[in-house]
Amino acid sequence: MQHAAKIAGTVEAWETEQLGADAAHAKIATDHEDEIDAALELQPISIRLQKSLIENLKALGQLNGIGYQPLVRQILTRFVECEMKNLLKQRVAEQEAIQKMPARKSPSTKLKKAA
Repeated sequence: MQHAAKIAGTVEAWETEQLGADAAHAKIATDHEDEIDAALELQPISIRLQKSLIENLKALGQLNGIGYQPLVRQILTRFVECEMKNLLKQRVAEQEAIQKMPARKSPSTKLKKAA
């Protein structure tokens, strides 16, 4: 029995579909994987990114010991949390500025002349 030559698990091998495209090696996600996705409320999306960006994300993910998709999820989560905090701070500052403004006198109020 002769074994097929082993293909190195490089980014290029995955992207050119030398790896990961053979239906003989594909499997349906287990119920556990589906349950995890449901518990984390994960929703699959499709997004187009530049190849160089994906390569950089994969390199960063590898340095952090995670895949690039969880890394992208972390990046987006951090960004959204930071933006929401900034918006909240901005609104609070606007409200404080309004409260510090001197009260306007209504035009119907007439000032009396001092004697």
